[in-house]
Amino acid sequence: MIEFRSVSYAFDDVPVLEDVSLTIDDGEFVLFAGANGSGKTTLLRHCNGLLTPDSGEVLVDGTPVSENLVAARSSVGMVFQHPRDQFVAATVGADIAFGPENLGLERTEIDRRVENALEAVNLSGREDERIDALSGGEQSRVAIAGALAMDPTHLVLDEPFTGLDDPAKRSVLERLESLSADGTGVLLATHDLRDVLTLADRVVAMRDGRIAVDEPPARARRALSGLEVRVPDA
Repeated sequence: MIEFRSVSYAFDDVPVLEDVSLTIDDGEFVLFAGANGSGKTTLLRHCNGLLTPDSGEVLVDGTPVSENLVAARSSVGMVFQHPRDQFVAATVGADIAFGPENLGLERTEIDRRVENALEAVNLSGREDERIDALSGGEQSRVAIAGALAMDPTHLVLDEPFTGLDDPAKRSVLERLESLSADGTGVLLATHDLRDVLTLADRVVAMRDGRIAVDEPPARARRALSGLEVRVPDA
């Protein structure tokens, strides 16, 4: 479970989040919608301590993130908008192993996690390939695998389809649907709901640093007018 309790945050004295309270249950697939600058990405970066609230607190599984960053970052895997921003190694296997290695795990456990993460994103046996030789969709899947290797309860993705062609987007969507079906919570930030609304249990839309909509998909569709969010045709 992830809890935001009266979270406020400002950047250079400009408010970005204002008194946001929200609870995300285990296993939920939640879409965070809103225009650029609405606060959705900033909110999600608080889940594992990439940002620290100016006031309020964020808890993961009942523990404040500020009290145990390692636990938060193990439980909440983060995938950035541009996968290249998070790669730390040249090859697929080395990059995916980086997180578990930093947890001090035994080599056999690290290898098991890398193998399972690659299988989850349909990249089994490609540990030795160079990341810079992969397609955009494959790089996105490697980024997801890197997050999964931390064995998270929740996977957070920020605009994961940016720059992907349709086959690559479909591939990533299939992986997310499979992970959700297996019980991994998914928090996905986007301004375009057309390909993902049917996967979601809930839509949280933001405007000016506050929650404007928090509804199941069918009801959320009607409430998103004026929020600069693209929705599927009825």
